[in-house]
Amino acid sequence: MKTFLQKNHRSIFLLSWLTLTLMQAGLTELQDDEAYYWVFSKFPDWGYFDHPPMTAILIKAGYFLSGSVLGVRLLFVLLNLLTLLIAEKLTEQKNPFLFYGIVLSIAVLHLAGFYAVPDTALIFFTAVFFWRYRSFMISASFLNTICLGLSIALLFYTKYHALLIVLFTLLSNMRLFFRAKAWLAVLVAFILFTPHILWEYSHDWVSIRYHLFESNVNAYKISFTSDYLLGQLLLAGPIAGIILIPAAFLLNPSTYTEKAMKYTLIGLYIFFFCSSFRGKVEPNWTSAGLVPLIILAHRSLQQRPVLLKWLWRIVPLSILLILFGRIIMIEDLLPVRAIQQRFHTWKKWPEEMKTRTKGLPVIFSNSYQRASKYWFYSGQTTYSQNHCSEHKNNYNYWPIEEALLGQPVYFMDLYGMDRFKDSLQTPLGTIGYRYDPSSFSMAAIQFIPEHHSYEVNTGDSILLKGKIRMPEAYHRFIKLHTELDFPIRIYIMKGKAIINDPLLPLHLHDLLKGDFEFWLDPRLPADKLEMIFTIEAPGYNPTHNSARIPIRVVQRSS
Repeated sequence: MKTFLQKNHRSIFLLSWLTLTLMQAGLTELQDDEAYYWVFSKFPDWGYFDHPPMTAILIKAGYFLSGSVLGVRLLFVLLNLLTLLIAEKLTEQKNPFLFYGIVLSIAVLHLAGFYAVPDTALIFFTAVFFWRYRSFMISASFLNTICLGLSIALLFYTKYHALLIVLFTLLSNMRLFFRAKAWLAVLVAFILFTPHILWEYSHDWVSIRYHLFESNVNAYKISFTSDYLLGQLLLAGPIAGIILIPAAFLLNPSTYTEKAMKYTLIGLYIFFFCSSFRGKVEPNWTSAGLVPLIILAHRSLQQRPVLLKWLWRIVPLSILLILFGRIIMIEDLLPVRAIQQRFHTWKKWPEEMKTRTKGLPVIFSNSYQRASKYWFYSGQTTYSQNHCSEHKNNYNYWPIEEALLGQPVYFMDLYGMDRFKDSLQTPLGTIGYRYDPSSFSMAAIQFIPEHHSYEVNTGDSILLKGKIRMPEAYHRFIKLHTELDFPIRIYIMKGKAIINDPLLPLHLHDLLKGDFEFWLDPRLPADKLEMIFTIEAPGYNPTHNSARIPIRVVQRSS
């Protein structure tokens, strides 16, 4: 038996890992973002509102093989396994049992490594990138150059954070700037990534504007930074992080690849530490650092017996905690509402709601997560009708609203129960719903002002004029339904706070002429604000009918 284990330990470890991960993937309820990315996969494209297309591609392929929760996650399970294979291959001083101990200590690889989310794929393609980078540094052959460029493109198609990995690798080896083959690899990556760049251009660089200027910008709280620091320890553990992070930092790199990984690991930590002063940083945003963390800590611990001894003391407790985590993700054993809402709320009631709503399309109020999850578990076409004070999401770009225009639907929400005659008690809470014989959401109609921003003195009016962009289906619908004359407002906001919401001298039918011109008297205090046009259909949320338009109000000099 001992001889068998010595000869087959790697196969036993990997097969056990794969078996447990497949079971976990098939038995754990789909998470909110996974459901959202599953809807991505129903609308194949070169890009989406906040992400490149890789996650949607992987989900679509897996779901084609098995139309189930496991199908959604299938390729991510395989990428998780391949990540371990490549990471071990990248270790310089082989010690397989130490490698297993490190991997078994990192809970996120067990409890989230199967999730159909960009981070799972990003971790895998990070491992692929460093693998190809090592080959390139050994021999800058034409094949290795092309493969390096391909690995960079795959990283970029996975998540925008991938740019940091390439940037820190370049900074770790400045000689790359003077190597023609390195520039050839960059050119290959650029050519392969061009379809997404063209998609961004055709969508007014929506992802860049969202990530740089709209997402995660809040007044600073010290908890943003403290939560980030604690989150990094937990992400690398939850207990082993206090061993693995210092070990990785203490390693003196012996190869170009190790140096690139150390620069990347430290660079990611510093970059997102600085980002915490701008807004809340999610712990998983540094997930690409797990690959260099494992590899660097692996060699460093072999040089530091005291840290190694403490790691082996931690491993059994880590495994017990992870096994407990696996169980409560599958079975509803703990009376903890946060755990119940995350893992045990969507497996039964959507079928009852589907019966009550006669299988008709459903519009959820202002929640892309609930809309996506309900669509997955009920099979009904579902739309998220977003409030203009919140940021947009991909439901603002898919043709779902247009397909539902004028069609019988059900409208649902967890809030404002006085709007609903009927309701259903669910583990999620009380969901109100009502039948609408004709859907009237108008988010696809867009006001395009002639200026991208405005400046005005306090007390002055603003001349607003521009064009109306309206899909032909909406033009026909409005022209046919003369009784629908919805009011139009401008919401003036500071962040999410609504400062003013004046009615405009326009109604829905005025938009058929294709342009607009009017004076707006906003009566605003001196400040930097934003305004957005919105159409108010009765019973629905005021919709995003323009971009957020900066407006600078300057105190009039006396």
